[in-house]
Amino acid sequence: MTLSLDPVAAGSAAGCASSAAGCASSAAGCASSSAGSAGSAGAAAPLEHEYRPAHEVDLRATLLPHRRGRHDPATVFADDGVWLAFRTEEGAATVRLTRSTTGIRMQAWGPGAASALDSIPALLGADDDWSELDAEAHPLVAEARHRYPGLRLTRSQRIVDALAAAVIEQKITSTEAFRAWRMLVTKHGEPAPGPAPERMRVPPSAEGWHRIPSWDWHRAGVDPRRSRTVVEATARGAALQRLAAREGAEAQRLLETFSGIGVWTSAEIVQRTHGDPDAVSFGDYHLSKTIGFALVGEELDDDGLAELLEPWAGHRQRVVRLVLATGIARPRHGARITIQDHRDH
Repeated sequence: MTLSLDPVAAGSAAGCASSAAGCASSAAGCASSSAGSAGSAGAAAPLEHEYRPAHEVDLRATLLPHRRGRHDPATVFADDGVWLAFRTEEGAATVRLTRSTTGIRMQAWGPGAASALDSIPALLGADDDWSELDAEAHPLVAEARHRYPGLRLTRSQRIVDALAAAVIEQKITSTEAFRAWRMLVTKHGEPAPGPAPERMRVPPSAEGWHRIPSWDWHRAGVDPRRSRTVVEATARGAALQRLAAREGAEAQRLLETFSGIGVWTSAEIVQRTHGDPDAVSFGDYHLSKTIGFALVGEELDDDGLAELLEPWAGHRQRVVRLVLATGIARPRHGARITIQDHRDH
């Protein structure tokens, strides 16, 4: 697969090429930055490049797993592009991604701008190879693959962000989980560098999550068991981040050695951090029922889902993403899950 990262405008022969790891490791062919400096956190002029993938990329569909609700302060789908705020080894960064006539325009602000740009090709599925998926094995999967050719599996390598969000989402509704994420990131994150949308925040570092006081977890509606899991895991932030270099299945196994992290949580993490094509969120309240209804017309349990997906072993997450992209939903006969209020416990 060939990719290219080209400068949008002429500039110095620095920027992306000077940060050797990122673009080179994606076989991207780095070029010079357009304007500004990675060290000027609030500078009006961003580092700017164009990413020219060898395949179609649907920005929003690909990045949707990173957005924790419509009001996520760290991932914003706006009229003027997709905005991302995150940390790199060099510091915080804000990235805006927009379509161009020849590819995807990338702009970044903040001390981590150069590293952030290096990470975008992988985030948009540069290493995601769908060639061995047998989509024709089921007509719905085949149709979805045809309708959504730009859907890629994303690889962020940001273990701490994915872990904190996944643990917060354990065994509660999305509504409550997204509210908790929004409250905690808004209060304990930092303002996104550059001209980011209003109230956009960079999520806390591992140390930042570890230092959140119990009363703020309480106000956000996160019970002591989940908050303790995040606090204890992020106390080992360096060890957590080293898992980004492991294969997805191995990283998932090691994540499950942390107290409070089971198969559902570990799968949710590596789907985002590693772009693991086989990681399925077994234990999810709705997933087995939804995928079963879509593919065989009946609700399944986890064992049934595992059997159903077995022919696609190695690509099970691809199949799940394609089915979910169709928007097919099973009929809801039972009562809605009650949002749990842990503040009185």
